[in-house]
Amino acid sequence: MKATNPTYHYKTMPSPVGELTLVASDKGLAAILWENDPSNRVKLGEMEESKEHPMLLETERQLKDYFAGKLKRFSVKLHFATGTDFQKKVWQALTTIPFGETRSYAQIAGQIGNPTAVRAVGAANGKNPISIIAPCHRVIGSNGKLTGFAGGLEAKAYLLGIESKDDSQAGSGQGMLSLA
Repeated sequence: MKATNPTYHYKTMPSPVGELTLVASDKGLAAILWENDPSNRVKLGEMEESKEHPMLLETERQLKDYFAGKLKRFSVKLHFATGTDFQKKVWQALTTIPFGETRSYAQIAGQIGNPTAVRAVGAANGKNPISIIAPCHRVIGSNGKLTGFAGGLEAKAYLLGIESKDDSQAGSGQGMLSLA
């Protein structure tokens, strides 16, 4: 018996970092894509527009609250539908980075038990299909500088700025951020 490909549903939403395309399957949120994402960054297959899909509406609601500074923890179910086992380990590790904190690529490599895989962690981070909610924007260079981000460095700085406005994280010792 041939396995059937999952059906993906999508809707777009405006945001302070550009138009986002939210994608869900029956298993959960599968992607948040950037306005100018290359078509080969996240490969999911056929998608149909579903403006009233419950998972997409809930994701949109939570993202709006996040951008408004009202939400610090997302609760939508994530479904990493694509990717290698290594990439999925990295993406799961991203979900453990607390709001308002950052980690280096080296710290993520160590967390997944592969401390020499810093470059591979960077590559996996760049392929993260669920931007913002699986917070790849919270991964920075060991020197504290902002490095590559699918949504662009300005969007990365904006997202980190939303999170740095939380006074309870002041002095968390996670490093200064720099676009340079």
